[in-house]
Amino acid sequence: MRVAVVGSGAMGSLFGGLLAADGADVTLIDVREPHVDVLDREGVTIESPEGEVRTIPVAATTDPEEAGAVDLALVFVKAVHTREAVEDAAPILREATVVTLQNGLGNPEEIATVVDEGAVVAGVTAHGSTLLGPGRVRHAGRGPTTVGSYFSEDDGRAELVADRLTSAGVETDVSPEIEREIWEKVAVNVGINAATALARVENGRLDGTEPGRRLLEAAVEECVAVAAAEGHELRGPAHAREVARATATNRSSMRQDVEAGRPTEIERLNGEIVRRAERHGLEVPVNRTLADLVRLAETE
Repeated sequence: MRVAVVGSGAMGSLFGGLLAADGADVTLIDVREPHVDVLDREGVTIESPEGEVRTIPVAATTDPEEAGAVDLALVFVKAVHTREAVEDAAPILREATVVTLQNGLGNPEEIATVVDEGAVVAGVTAHGSTLLGPGRVRHAGRGPTTVGSYFSEDDGRAELVADRLTSAGVETDVSPEIEREIWEKVAVNVGINAATALARVENGRLDGTEPGRRLLEAAVEECVAVAAAEGHELRGPAHAREVARATATNRSSMRQDVEAGRPTEIERLNGEIVRRAERHGLEVPVNRTLADLVRLAETE
C-alpha cells in the first residue's frame, strides 16, 4: 500500500513511521525542510511510551507530487491549514482514501472541497506524540482510535483504514456515528486546551482546582448546547474532567503552541463553537472569551 502523510509533525511522523514499520510504502510530506531532510536521510526515530527507541526508514519531501499517486493519505496538518495542504497535494489524491484524525470541527468538509466526499474517512485518536527535534518524536501515550465514513454510508473504506492502522499497532474501531465522536473530542478540547494554554498549567489542574473545574465545566456545557442544536447528544463536563485527570501531567497541544509562539487551532475549537452558536441564536460567553484571549496571545 502506498501511503502519504500530509503534515508530518509529531502525529504525522508517528503514524507514518508505524505504518512504514508495518510494511507500507510511506512518504512523509511537510513544509519544514530541516525536519524533512533528516526524515528522508535517516528515517523517523520514534521513542515509545516505554522508552524503546527505533528508527524506521521512510521517504520524505516538501513537494507532495514527489510522492506520486497513493492509495491512502493521512492528513495531520493543523486544522487552519487543511484546505491549503490538501489543495497542494491534490494531484496525488485522485485515487486515494483520505483520512483526517485532526482536532476540531470542519476538517472533513475542507477536504471534500478538493476530493470526492466518498473518499473521506474521518476519525479521532487518543494517541499522543511530541516532536523532539528534526526526524525524532516521542510516542507520548496510547489510546483508542475511531474512524468512520463521514458523508455517506461506509463502502468499506473505513474498515480498510481501521484494519491497516490496527495492523500497524494503532488499535482502531469503526463507528457509524463518527460526527458525534468528533464532537465528543471537540468538547474535551474546548474544555481543556485554551484554559491550559492561557494559564500555562498542566491538564490536571483543570480538574484538581475549583477555578479549573468551573472554567472547564462552563466551556464544555456551552459546547454541549451547541452540539445539541446540531443534533448531537454529548456526555458533557464529567467526561472532559475524566480526560483531564487521565492526562493530568500533559501539556496540551495548544499550550505548547502558545508557549512556542506558533499559531493554534483555536478557530476550529472554541472559535468554531462561537460561530456555530451564533447560527443557532445561542450565547457562549466563556468560549467567546477563551477564543479572544488565545487570539491575543497569538499576536504577541
